[in-house]
Amino acid sequence: MKVSDILRVKGNTLYTATPDEPLAHAVQVMADKDIGSLVVMDHGDLVGMLTFREVIVAIVRNGGTVGATTVRAAMDDHPVTCTSETELDEIRRMMLERHARYMPVMDRRMLMGVISFYDVAKAVVESQNFENRMLKAYIRDWPAGEEPQENNAQL
Repeated sequence: MKVSDILRVKGNTLYTATPDEPLAHAVQVMADKDIGSLVVMDHGDLVGMLTFREVIVAIVRNGGTVGATTVRAAMDDHPVTCTSETELDEIRRMMLERHARYMPVMDRRMLMGVISFYDVAKAVVESQNFENRMLKAYIRDWPAGEEPQENNAQL
């Protein structure tokens, strides 16, 4: 399974912020849209990622308030990215290594979407459920008169 399979199911709604906008505005957008991240774009280029993790760090650093902080001051300016052709196993590895809950999907310099750890987990569960249903159907339809080998009987 590839990232493109996740994006096809998820849809292509994207929410972005600019680096110089107030952090308070970005947080309001995240709350209003019930999303955990914003991709930070500047003149059409990906320049960072803002998640609630960065927001919380900025609030703590600022004494418990957002204040006049900008998105640039809070964002991760080196987010891990992938392409739509990246395999799901590689995405899981990358997200775990970098503790990334959100990952921009890029096609060269163009933002194609954002996948979340939730999206990846959901895709894995759905894939495993499909595989389980196929295996159970196969076992139910075992040809009459043929006995499964001992190792297969333990399924």
